[in-house]
Amino acid sequence: MGGDEGRGRAHLHPHVQRRRLRRVPQPSPLPSPERLRAGRRQGRGKNKVIPFFVRDVTTTRNSLAQNEAGEHFSIQVTEKDRGRRLDQFLSEADLNLSRSHAKNLIQKYHILLNQNPTKPSAHLKTGDRISGSLPPPESFSLQPEPLPLTILHEDPSLIVIDKPSGMVVHPAYGNPSGTLVNALLYHCKDLAGINGVLRPGIVHRLDKDTSGVMVVAKEDQAFHHLTKQFRNRTVEKVYLAIVYGKFHQNEGLIDSAIGRHPSERKRMSTRTKRGRAAITRWKKVEEFDSSTLLEIYPQTGRTHQIRVHLSSIGHPVLGDPLYGRKGRPGAIHDPVLKECVKRMNRQALHARRLELTHPRTGERVKFLSPIPEDMKEALDWLRLQSKHGEEE
Repeated sequence: MGGDEGRGRAHLHPHVQRRRLRRVPQPSPLPSPERLRAGRRQGRGKNKVIPFFVRDVTTTRNSLAQNEAGEHFSIQVTEKDRGRRLDQFLSEADLNLSRSHAKNLIQKYHILLNQNPTKPSAHLKTGDRISGSLPPPESFSLQPEPLPLTILHEDPSLIVIDKPSGMVVHPAYGNPSGTLVNALLYHCKDLAGINGVLRPGIVHRLDKDTSGVMVVAKEDQAFHHLTKQFRNRTVEKVYLAIVYGKFHQNEGLIDSAIGRHPSERKRMSTRTKRGRAAITRWKKVEEFDSSTLLEIYPQTGRTHQIRVHLSSIGHPVLGDPLYGRKGRPGAIHDPVLKECVKRMNRQALHARRLELTHPRTGERVKFLSPIPEDMKEALDWLRLQSKHGEEE
């Protein structure tokens, strides 16, 4: 029996040791992004966190601290913010984050709630701790190009340029390069990043063939401040337009919703079932024999708004290839004016003035762009013809 017992102990001893070794807690490896995404898919529709999230959260935070030279932060939720969404709260905190950027960082586990990964839609409770690391801006995929720029003003927050006609603002299908963004990437050596990407912050646009003043943000705070101003309509925009025909009134307002044209994809229209509110105020500056120089004050910023609105009341912009049938060269009887419009080769629309609140100083600032030579040539001839008509 003794021999049997000895053999039993000798047989069991390694087995017991193995069981004990397995009970020793081992540090969890950092989960891969694929594993984290898989965990989120498995937990979709449930109210619990996947177990390995809790186990790995310390490792994840240490990894962020060691491997990314980002900005670390920690915020405790107070009673006044109880019940708010996490992404909304972050977009209004002093972190220079938009809501979409905050959502992206939460989903990539750069931002944690009470040291746990969570959803952007998580509702906050009093005493919750929000912490994380804001990674440095990523590089932009577009290439800088040494294109000429006329700069009206520049400081660390923003840059104001006089955009020439013929320049596209942002790359798109058919215009992959030679754009204002490409030019700004080359010129601006001090971009601080917009929504986590090293790029200029486009807060408004001008059509390709519309010239004039544009403001562009160079860092996040300016971008969000300017975006809010445009959204709240506290930016004053003034355009000059040479339009077809005469007006019976000295000023007026066009209030017509604008949407995609029902049959022509490239055109916008006031005759649409799904239009968005659009308001344009106009004021007569100078009247000629068959046309008028107007000051335009758009109250909203819809695509092609000024051109669509003026065309809808029978006064299209001179030379407009899309909405200006009456103002195209073929419809102009005056041979000199016809040549002016041909050389202009675009709509006679110019962003003359832009007035806004500076995002850093809080001061009200105004920027002016002179009338471009092609429009000036047409105006000089119209004035000359009108003067001759008065003398006769």
